[in-house]
Amino acid sequence: MISVRQVIEYVGRALVSVIPTRRLVALVAVLSPIWLVSEKAAVYALVLIAAAVILDMLLLPAKWQLTAERIVPSNVGLGDKECGQYRVRSTAPRTLRFTLFDALPRIIESPEPRGSAHSVVSGGETTVPFTFVARARGSWPLGPVVLRIEGTLGLVQRSLRYEPADMMLVTPSLAGVRHLRLLAIQHRLRDAGIRSIRKRGEGSTFASLREYSVGDDPRHVDWKATARRQKLMTREYTVEQGQTVMIAVDAGRMMTQLASGVPRFEYALSAATLLASVAVQAGDQVGLLLFDNELRAFVPPARGDKAMRGIRQALIPARATMTEPDYATAFRTLATRHRKRSLIVLFTDVIDPRSSQAVIAHTVRSAMRHMLVVVALRNDELVSAAIPTQHSSSSDLYASVAAEELLGARNEAIVRMRRAGVSVLDVSPKQLASSVVNHYLELKARGSV
Repeated sequence: MISVRQVIEYVGRALVSVIPTRRLVALVAVLSPIWLVSEKAAVYALVLIAAAVILDMLLLPAKWQLTAERIVPSNVGLGDKECGQYRVRSTAPRTLRFTLFDALPRIIESPEPRGSAHSVVSGGETTVPFTFVARARGSWPLGPVVLRIEGTLGLVQRSLRYEPADMMLVTPSLAGVRHLRLLAIQHRLRDAGIRSIRKRGEGSTFASLREYSVGDDPRHVDWKATARRQKLMTREYTVEQGQTVMIAVDAGRMMTQLASGVPRFEYALSAATLLASVAVQAGDQVGLLLFDNELRAFVPPARGDKAMRGIRQALIPARATMTEPDYATAFRTLATRHRKRSLIVLFTDVIDPRSSQAVIAHTVRSAMRHMLVVVALRNDELVSAAIPTQHSSSSDLYASVAAEELLGARNEAIVRMRRAGVSVLDVSPKQLASSVVNHYLELKARGSV
């Protein structure tokens, strides 16, 4: 049984959710001079207005007659432009006009203005599209959705609040991974700066067709292609080599520096995610090591979706800190937890002498056991500062000299690592992803991985 108190509370909430419209305010303002002419006429006018308002309130739809659904991707990449939509359905007996509001978390930026007016027909639905960009990694609740429904007479509105239980998982940028997969399907990897390099041999995966040469295995002759081209054609195959790739990411202070308004750490995470995706598709085992002054995450090497899930889960909460990276701990972890010879790709920077010495000492030692690639993220702003201009002031010249000294120490460290047999990629963050993937494919083609 519903008690009188519950009825009163329900009516009270319904009244509180009803607000006047501009039309009602304008109507009252227009009729207010009647009070100066005749008090009796003014009372009649007031009664008529009150009756109209009550009628308009009674004609407002109930909450159960409307549903509001927010449709967005469950996983989005940091900084990637995504699309979503609101879907409003109505079972009310008439067409409804409504204004849509939401309470997206502050890390979600959307250019579309909130509070836009729409309508939905009886028994139909209306879709309201919008675009957004996520600015922080993590798992975020998306908040309530509010529909402000206008009455039939346009005198009052009712706010209906809906609480979708949707969450959004913001991971390192997925744009590179999606774009690469799309181009791979369309055979247009070169558009992304990726060179498709294959090692040809006695593998089992088809690589290409070419004209038959003396000495080729007759079993590889493609007779259908031969019939079409009127000359002997033979198949070439890729050599399948499933190896292990360990991705190590420095989360220390040098990675907090900005590149085009974004921390270089975010570029490293996006490139690491893309490299992991490419390596997994190539059949390699892939693992991850994340560190600053201590070990932050370790994902053992695995294949396929298991590897990608583990790496993404480890990178979602990752943050670069202002601490000095402890390379000794990172390489000690690799030595104890992963003894198998592997390709180790280290994302870091080597700009000051002390960190350079630490990187050199540990990378040279690890290069004796593993195939090591150090990806040094170049500081483009520092490179620009090292080049003086004709109009440089004395302070600019001092800054240029200091920048040149830092770059000299950095270049010296890179040269020392290369002399010790360490492969070093010195790249701008903007070209990071394609450069790393191309280098991996080159190593794969040579059989180094």
